[in-house]
Formats: sequence, structure tokens, C-alpha cells
Amino acid sequence: MTTMTDASVREFKMPDVGEGLTEAEILKWYVQPGDTVTDGQVVCEVETAKAAVELPIPYDGVVRELRFPEGTTVDVGTAIIAVQVAGGAPAPARPEAAEPAAPAAPAEEPKAEGRQPVLVGYGVSTSATKRRPRRGPEATAAAPAAQPELNGHAPVAGAPRPLAKPPVRKLAKDLGVDLATVTPSGPDGVITREDVHAAATPVAAPEPVTAAPAAPTPVVAYDGARETRVPVKGVRKATAAAMVGSAFTAPHVTEFVTVDVTRTMKLVEELKQDKEMQGRRVNPLLLIAKALLVAIKRNPDINAAWDEANQEIVVKHYVNLGIAAATPRGLIVPNIKDAQTKTLPQLADALGDLVSTAREGKTSPSAMQGGTVTITNVGVFGVDTGTPILNPGESAILAIGAIKLQPWVHKGKVKPRQVTTLALSFDHRLVDGELGSKVLADVAAILEQPKRLITWA
Repeated sequence: MTTMTDASVREFKMPDVGEGLTEAEILKWYVQPGDTVTDGQVVCEVETAKAAVELPIPYDGVVRELRFPEGTTVDVGTAIIAVQVAGGAPAPARPEAAEPAAPAAPAEEPKAEGRQPVLVGYGVSTSATKRRPRRGPEATAAAPAAQPELNGHAPVAGAPRPLAKPPVRKLAKDLGVDLATVTPSGPDGVITREDVHAAATPVAAPEPVTAAPAAPTPVVAYDGARETRVPVKGVRKATAAAMVGSAFTAPHVTEFVTVDVTRTMKLVEELKQDKEMQGRRVNPLLLIAKALLVAIKRNPDINAAWDEANQEIVVKHYVNLGIAAATPRGLIVPNIKDAQTKTLPQLADALGDLVSTAREGKTSPSAMQGGTVTITNVGVFGVDTGTPILNPGESAILAIGAIKLQPWVHKGKVKPRQVTTLALSFDHRLVDGELGSKVLADVAAILEQPKRLITWA
């Protein structure tokens, strides 16, 4: 790999695009050596532990070198592209360069049956999905050019800042471990979970033990013909860590209610014909989201968070409504900012934007931060309901089950009615059974008599 020393060559380094993330995977290059680029032009797409993000180049010039091929995971602070700016030596020819950089992007392959990103509540589509390789040897060999700022905190002057991923920092905080005192064992000096646990465990004096040597650990053979191993990284890895942290930190309680939503389904059909809703996405999720917002307005204490450090309950006077979305990269939960201020048409527009962005894989990290309450629609997969796990930092999550035609007692007679089951999980540290029950009962009452959307809003 050629090292650029010409003063007119500028190196663009992998930025921290996700608040304290230490690495990102290069998904696609949009330029090649010899291309002319301008300030603000998008040159590549990368995937962090939170989302796929497009990176713009901050200056004008000609591409000299791509430091890493597509599919490589690169540490934050490592140079990924070199650009010859005005006044420097001419850039090498594109295909005939004496020392080529990363290989050009491969030709697009025919699409195969796969799974397209699906916003939970909007149905399932199919498209091609391709897993990318693990970190290549070039990324492993490259050392960060500068130490990144992690988790929103700047390094202490004169002292190197400990490198650790957000879940590890959260673990250290929970265990009361100062990361500056931890000896890292991960690659490039990154502190791992094991390092934090080791630092939190007092070292006892060894005791003489007389025992037979331990039996060797059996080697488990991997049968590639009968098993497939998928690397856990990116969004899936971050989601797994967040869900484990939530499940073992917040005491979950889940309550259920079965609701006759026949009138809500009729209202959905009426709204589809309404002139003001023309061109907008109208479905049961829209009305359920509005019903939850009304229930939160009537019971504002449900919209809160637990501050462990200060031992306080933080009641939010705004609702950033999360909508769970299943994508090939894993579960993401983008949220609608200040959803409580939106009219029904505005809420429909916001949900439509979430759908389009999720399907394109362009959901930004900021769109998934700051959520207060979440909705997950598992009914689109044909199940009655579930017991959802809270998103970290949130107090409640509502699961929607499948809407089915069922026998139901209506006005004293058994009739076929559209019925669904709702499940509300909440953090029992700050939401007691009475408050959780009121919120769930309010949502159910609105869906049974949707005119309450007007009288209670």
C-alpha cells in the first residue's frame, strides 16, 4: 500500500458517525481512483452499529487511492481515501495505475429471493440480500491515525482516552469501574466486556489446591455443509447488546387486552376515501399510533425514563414515538420526533417517511436516538401478540397482534367481529400496575370507539 506524503494529497479518515462508535464497515464506494470529486460529494456508504450512512468528502480534488475495499470494517480515525487537491501532482491513470489501490466495486449480481427491509406494520417484501465478508487483513493491519472521541466525551488533556464500545462503557458504569484503570485486551487497545468484569472482580490471594489436571476441552467440529455461521456485527450486534442490557436492568411487566377493533377498521376504509388523506398511507397502525399518543396525553407519567445515576424519574414533555422496523441488518427503531404535536395527516406523512427510509436502508443514527415510547406490530407476521422488551431508556412499548375475524359478543349477540390483542410492557421501577393498566385501557377504548380520538385528543 502506497503511503501518501505529498502535501497536496489529503487523507479523509473514517469519522465517528454514531456517537462513540469505534468502527464502521464500508458497504459501497461511489468513486474510483482518477475520479474528480467536489466538496460535499458522497464518496461511500458505511454501516455502523446503528445504521447505514453516506459519507461526503470535505474538499475538491482527484481521487488518488481507495485504502480499503468494500466489505472491510475500518476503525474510526483510519484514512480510507486519498485525494489529490488543487496544485499537486497529477493523479495516476485509473485502470493502468502502477500500484492500484482497492479493487473496483464488483458488477451487480442478479437478484435472488431474499428479504427486504420491512417496517413492522406494513407487510413483507422480497429482494436480494447479500452478507458482506468479515474484516479483511488490510483493516486489521491499519492503525488509527487519531484516537476517536467515544460516547460523547472528549479525551482528558495529556492522557489517552480508553477505547471501548458503548455497551462496554454502559457495563463499566453499572459496575462502577473507571475505564482509565482497566487494562485492555482487545485489538488496537480496545477494552472488552471481559476486561471490565476482570477489573470489577477483587483479586484474591491464590490458595494451594491439590487436584487432578482438568480434562482437555473437546474440540467441536464445524460442518459447513450442514450449518451456516453468520457474523454478528453492525446493527444486529448493537441490538443484541441493548436488549440484553434492557432485559437485565429494567424490571419488565407485560399486560394484555383483547379488543374489538371493527369500528377502527371501518374508519381506516373511510379515511382512505377522504380527500385530505389522499396519497397518504392509511392503515390500522396509523390509528393505533394516534390512540397511544392520546393515551399518553391522558396519562403523561407513562412517558418517562429512569435516571440511575441521579436516582430520578425523568418525565418527558414530548413524545418521540418509535416504530420497530425489521431489516436484513437487524431490528431498528426509528422514531417520530415530537409526535404528540402532529395531526393525523402529519402523522401519516411521518410514518410514510419512516417506511421509505427503512426500505432504502438509509435510516440515520439520529432518527433512532431519543425515543421515549415504542410500537411494534408483530401482527403482520400472523401472531396474536408478544411480550416486547423495552428499548433502553424508554418506559413502555406496545405490541400489536394480528387483527382477525372472530366470534364476539356484540350488543348481546354473538357476531363475527374484527379482534386483536394488545400487549404493553413497561418498566416497573417507574410505572406501576395502575398507570400501565390505565394507558392500555385507554388505547383499547379508543380502538373500540375511535370517535374518542376527537373527544379525548
